[in-house]
Amino acid sequence: MKNKLGFGMMRLPVKSGVPTDFDYEQINRMVDEFINAGFTYFDTSYVYHNGKSEEATRKTLVERHPRDSFTVATKFPTFDLKHEGEIEPIFTRQLENLGVDYIDYYLLHNIQTVYYDGIDGNGGIMQACHLFEHAKKWKEEGKIRHLGFSFHSSAKLLDRILIEHPEVEFVQIVLNYYDWESEFVQARKCYEVIRRHGKQVVIMEPVKGGCLALAPQEAEALLKTRNANASMASWALRFTLDLDGVLAVLSGMSDLAQVQENTTLFQNAQPLTVEDKEILKQIVSIYKKNGPLKTADFSLYAGLHYHGVPVSAVLDTYNTCQFQPNPSYGCDNCYLKNTMAEEAHLDCFQELPEEIIVLDDGTDITEMVKTAEKWLIENSCG
Repeated sequence: MKNKLGFGMMRLPVKSGVPTDFDYEQINRMVDEFINAGFTYFDTSYVYHNGKSEEATRKTLVERHPRDSFTVATKFPTFDLKHEGEIEPIFTRQLENLGVDYIDYYLLHNIQTVYYDGIDGNGGIMQACHLFEHAKKWKEEGKIRHLGFSFHSSAKLLDRILIEHPEVEFVQIVLNYYDWESEFVQARKCYEVIRRHGKQVVIMEPVKGGCLALAPQEAEALLKTRNANASMASWALRFTLDLDGVLAVLSGMSDLAQVQENTTLFQNAQPLTVEDKEILKQIVSIYKKNGPLKTADFSLYAGLHYHGVPVSAVLDTYNTCQFQPNPSYGCDNCYLKNTMAEEAHLDCFQELPEEIIVLDDGTDITEMVKTAEKWLIENSCG
């Protein structure tokens, strides 16, 4: 795992707060530091930094370093696809943006139930536009070297996609110690599905969008008893170190200090011990207890469903979102709409049927669940 760190080009430093006003001088230093430390994987997309991340990658990486000294990954904007006629022009534009003849690792970005199956389960925009077929053609033409996708839905759907598309070589998933057993994110289950199919894994959100770098005081104190000098983020990154089949662990780095810290960590990689992993389970509980619902145990709601979705997952996810640096922006916000579509064929953005949720002891928790669901829908990733 010593060379598996990936540079995520989605949180690059900017000068004026405008996402496209890049601090090229600093980014150049960051890219050079990363490569000089022995790392090669750079991850961008068609949409990062208001559509300018690929261009920034060209200027700071492609135009300044030999083509054989790095690998570049980028992604097709599946979520913006309206009709098949858009596909080829977008891909051509990506090659131009990056200034390359081929893309090392090409992903279909953010595959979800609603894009793959549709709300009704009869096929979404990806199937209607034959997106996988276009990607297979690009690989046959030598314009991409390896084909994969990033994913935000259930392990059950992931398993089916990999059966239906054996041409896929790798999958990018959310994976961190907080989401390892998450009912929605299903990091462990998705990881196991990918490895069972013999595919490689790209890990995104290893620090959960920065959330795991900002531990509650009680959690930080507990981790300091194990290693007084280790940063909170380093614990999250170390969680990934002993997982097999990992192509890259992405970190969206924003300054030179982060590049130096992360490259040093991976160069001196020390996987977690069994005791360390047990402590991280305690850390997850501490995080959850600091959320608005003040609990880490959602088993009280096991077996209850609201609009086809486990109530425990709705409440746990709502609670999790609230203590993140930016509650309304995060991977957690994708899962409600997809679970609702997959399990009940309901569109969360349409009027939903009235339902009542009552615990075994007679307590009516409908309003609490409705509040959590409403917030998740209003802050869904679309």
